[in-house]
Amino acid sequence: MSSIGLYDDFSQVISNEESIDCGSVLEILKEYSGTISVFDLMAVNAEMIEESKYVQENYKHKSHAVYVKYFLGRIKDVHSDNNTYDHEIDKEEFIDAVATLKSYHVNESMTSKTKFPLIYGIISIYTTFILQEPIHPVGTPFPGSLKVEEKDGVFYCPVKDANLESPNAVCKMCIAEQLEF
Repeated sequence: MSSIGLYDDFSQVISNEESIDCGSVLEILKEYSGTISVFDLMAVNAEMIEESKYVQENYKHKSHAVYVKYFLGRIKDVHSDNNTYDHEIDKEEFIDAVATLKSYHVNESMTSKTKFPLIYGIISIYTTFILQEPIHPVGTPFPGSLKVEEKDGVFYCPVKDANLESPNAVCKMCIAEQLEF
């Protein structure tokens, strides 16, 4: 099972269904999350530490803790999620998200020697379309003492608008709105 196959499997769901069912998407996510071992998670963690070596110390430690818990830690949650989700997934938004993530996966697979691109795709789809939460969880810190917030059931991100034009940013698919500050 190749990691790029994740997007091929999503393409089959898109073309075979009039609407996108959460159960179909979750089953694919569970299948691929089952291919990620603890050793893969350790390798991705090491890659994340290496990539953040030039980030401000104060911000680096806070953000890394969030990424380990909600990014790497969620792989286990995906694999063991036996909940039934009764909401439908917006087909056009899902098609756009899959295209963005597939492009990112292809580009990152050239430089990453870990399963980071696969984990990135799994968690982005799971969080956005299954859990209906922002990709960066509430409390995720960003430089400038800003963080993702929730007010009255609406999620706000301080960097969403700044990243909308980035070709591989998942901000386009994230349900959070721009935080006004």
